[in-house]
Amino acid sequence: MAAVAAARTISVGPGLQGLQRTLPLVVILGATGTGKSTLALQLGQQLGGEIVSADSMQVYEGLDIITNKVSAQEQRMCQHHMISFVDPLVTNYTVVDFRNKATALIEDIFARDKIPIVVGGTNYYIESLLWKVLVSTKPQEMGTEKVNDRKAELEKEDGHALHKRLSEVDPEMAAKLHPHDKRKVARSLQVFEETGISHSEFLQRQHAEEGGGPLGGPLKFPNPCILWLHADQTVLDERLDKRVDDMLAAGLLDELRDFHRRYNQKKVTENSQDYQHGIFQSIGFKEFHEYLITEGKCTPETSNQLLKKGIEALKQVTKRYARKQNRWVKNRFLSRPGPGALPVYGLEVSDVSKWEKSVLEPALEIVQSFIQGHEPAATPVKIPCNETENKRSYHMCDLCDRIIIGDREWAAHRKSKSHLHQLKKRRRLDSDAITAIESWSVSPDRDKELKEKGSPGQNDEELKSSV
Repeated sequence: MAAVAAARTISVGPGLQGLQRTLPLVVILGATGTGKSTLALQLGQQLGGEIVSADSMQVYEGLDIITNKVSAQEQRMCQHHMISFVDPLVTNYTVVDFRNKATALIEDIFARDKIPIVVGGTNYYIESLLWKVLVSTKPQEMGTEKVNDRKAELEKEDGHALHKRLSEVDPEMAAKLHPHDKRKVARSLQVFEETGISHSEFLQRQHAEEGGGPLGGPLKFPNPCILWLHADQTVLDERLDKRVDDMLAAGLLDELRDFHRRYNQKKVTENSQDYQHGIFQSIGFKEFHEYLITEGKCTPETSNQLLKKGIEALKQVTKRYARKQNRWVKNRFLSRPGPGALPVYGLEVSDVSKWEKSVLEPALEIVQSFIQGHEPAATPVKIPCNETENKRSYHMCDLCDRIIIGDREWAAHRKSKSHLHQLKKRRRLDSDAITAIESWSVSPDRDKELKEKGSPGQNDEELKSSV
């Protein structure tokens, strides 16, 4: 594999002549607000590495504050890649496009005997650089625009109709996907339409390749060093709230107004705005939609209320996103058994006053161990896993009229307030119906009522069927 070959094997230097090593691909995971970019910059400076951003929103030009891009000064301190190179009006840039460009960059960094440091919070971008997990449909020379257009066309159709069509051509994949997950359903249909092979068959072939496993196909690079920054949730929540306040102080509102005026105002006027694709789906942009489209057209009091609403929404959605990122690390890396599972080294970042001792120094020691070709002294993070748990099982809750995918999600749903409320409501209705039957059957006027309303069998059956 070209990518694997690009990870150069070189001598370790004086004192260890003849010993060979393979430079590691350093990957920094962690929720937003944990300091991933800071650690990447420090490692890059001390190890002479180069940073590859794996953030799906930072690839676009614009919204620098809200997407939390590193500053121009920081980019001069250490070479950064994959930031601000896609026009903000492009809405069909995909993870395949990212993988192709970023993989070539990593190969070039290795070829220059430097260490690539991948950092970012977009889960599937990072996975695309670790494992062979994507399916390329059309040949590359045909370009990506036509390929992406077909997926976009499918996404415009009714979600349930798409899911029904997928269940006919790829029942295995359809059983794993929620009908509301239109993007993934459309992608699986696109794979089948353009290759004639079901998406599930493609994935099975990847897993069966040498080095493949439950996480996907073989590793793309042979020596990944994975660091996970994690913090106490309460501390992280407070940090994220403060970060939003800092963004506002740094000029977030002016950035939003300018971006809305240049790229979104015309779409809103035409009622064609799309907060599901491209940079327009950035956390923080759509949350200020009402404020931006009414500014100057309503009273100052109303505008101020909408601004406060947008700020609060941004804080809430940012904290939810951080939790989602941590769940991904735990589910995808820490609790997956079998081949393909990689060691992950945890670094506690709750107390930033201890950053050098608790984060930077241990991180340098771990990476240096990978460079020298021996196992780090630090112990990888592991959490217990249930090997019998099916993460893609299909459950239908008749009470709530909802489809739930995954054993864990199903167990959580059955304990949720909404489900318990529906269950209590159903039991109350059943109890009322039984009470009505019993009181009616012992009523002294029952024979008179039956004569007036019909035969006993007929009325009993009607009442029972209504229950």
